[in-house]
Amino acid sequence: MSLPNLLTISRVPLMFAVVGLMYADFDWAATLAFWLFIVAALTDWLDGLLARAWGEVSAFGRFMDAVIDKVLVLGLLIALVNNPGNFFGYDVVPMLLLLCILCREFAVSGLRMAVAVKGLVVEADTGGKVKTFVQLNAIGWIMGARMLSAEHGGGFGGDDRYWVTGVRGIGVTLYVISAVLTITSGITYFRRHGRVLFE
Repeated sequence: MSLPNLLTISRVPLMFAVVGLMYADFDWAATLAFWLFIVAALTDWLDGLLARAWGEVSAFGRFMDAVIDKVLVLGLLIALVNNPGNFFGYDVVPMLLLLCILCREFAVSGLRMAVAVKGLVVEADTGGKVKTFVQLNAIGWIMGARMLSAEHGGGFGGDDRYWVTGVRGIGVTLYVISAVLTITSGITYFRRHGRVLFE
């Protein structure tokens, strides 16, 4: 259990802490949730950087990094979509997009397990990495809007509603884009590795 692998695994308890804070009602809970999320997102970059720099890249690390990214992203997206206020009062479309994301992630995870049985590892490709990056950004902007709305008077002066609406709008737009990228990258995974299921 090297430091890069510990950083990878740390995203699971961080996800629970962030979701717990999202539902808490004490002062500064939204701010704590936002910054803990930032820490969790940074570990996604740092674990790979350290593993490559120290020559500690392993099959376990590559596999778990992809799996735990899904745990982090899906856990936070479920918590965010559960509150329609994060999506301007709409609940059906965000939920349908989340279901598409869930279906893709389970399908790709099943593909990874099928490939792993044959002694191979399906690493995240560029499309998968871009998808995760956009998902994390979407979560960050939406959580940022929650933080501004709950604990900082809405933002930076003037008509605070516009600041919160703008930040949330960026997050929601990125959420839609991430759903599209999630589906298209999933199709790419199956095009490249789906033949293993029939061998």
